[in-house]
Amino acid sequence: MTSHLKIFFTNRNSLAVGIAFFLLGFLFGNWATLIPFVKSNYQIDDAILGLMLLCLPLGAMTFNPFAAMMIQKFGMQRMTVIGMFLLSFAYAIPLSLPYIFVVPIGLVTVGVCMTTLNIAANTMATSLEQTERINIMSTCHGMFSIGLMTGSLMRSLTLLIGLSESKHMFLMCSIGIILALVVAKTILQIKSMPVVQNEAPEKFKLILPKGALMVIIIISICINVTEGSMTDWASLYMKEIVETSPYFVGWGLFGYSSFMALGRFFGDGIIPVYGKNKILTYGAIVACLGLLTMIILPYTWTAIFGFALIGLGVSCGAPILYAAAARYPGMPNAGGLAIMNTFAMGGFLLGPVVIGFISDLTSLPVAFGFVAVLGMLWFWKAKDADLF
Repeated sequence: MTSHLKIFFTNRNSLAVGIAFFLLGFLFGNWATLIPFVKSNYQIDDAILGLMLLCLPLGAMTFNPFAAMMIQKFGMQRMTVIGMFLLSFAYAIPLSLPYIFVVPIGLVTVGVCMTTLNIAANTMATSLEQTERINIMSTCHGMFSIGLMTGSLMRSLTLLIGLSESKHMFLMCSIGIILALVVAKTILQIKSMPVVQNEAPEKFKLILPKGALMVIIIISICINVTEGSMTDWASLYMKEIVETSPYFVGWGLFGYSSFMALGRFFGDGIIPVYGKNKILTYGAIVACLGLLTMIILPYTWTAIFGFALIGLGVSCGAPILYAAAARYPGMPNAGGLAIMNTFAMGGFLLGPVVIGFISDLTSLPVAFGFVAVLGMLWFWKAKDADLF
């Protein structure tokens, strides 16, 4: 079950695409660890913070159809490379100036760049699976998780040398630009192939999903709300609910992202053996157990363990669902991905906003209880979903 990893890391093309996924997670992980700083620096409550975080999904969701059209016009290769550069510049904006209005402007820009790179990179992964007859989607998403895990720990390291939050982010964005420069040539040389062989509409249209695609989207929303909530609120949960030391604030996110990466790196090996529906169903159970652990036992190591279980539970969800959306019949290249990504990104980025409002009205543990309810819906829908 590990032969696919050797293929992935020795294949120049798949590794280059994997680095694009890594960059998505790396920069987001760095930003997530700075969210408590934004709250304390501007002295805002959870509800206002939630509204501010809403700006990122606002940019991402509104730009989804445009990103799909740009990929069709300019090619997935060019848009992947452009997306890597633009995202690296965009993440420097929110903390570039000491004015609160710069944060939402920067987050809208980040959202636009994030959705462009996300759709382009997933389209490339799906295309590579067909052109080179390899299974890499789960491993590519594992690279995102490795990036998220690495990014969540970087602030702990830069604290040791006394870097301010803005300088920290500038340094991380510089690393992103270097990574883009390293893989740009390889990505641009990758050959294209339509993701779907069926006859498809000439132009992309953002349609209202129904049937099997709607079920995929419902599961995706549940999983992405879980992912987004853990990413945005894990550090705050560790700081305010667990009341751990500053050194361990980022470790909840580290536990979550590391076990997510572990599950995804084995995903391309276990999904064909056990089946997509069973992996999704078992994932829902594990994620709910993790949520209950961290809610009932809010102590440093039990909370980290709970976050780790959640990461393992959601690990194979996105790879399975993105691949299913890419194969959805009757859609042009990147079309099915763009439609699902609109809702998936909505769950990933709007979910934390909802968590902020629930937390402000009740408490953060109660808000995470709401996420556990979504896990039950995910379990129910995953058993008989048509995943193509």
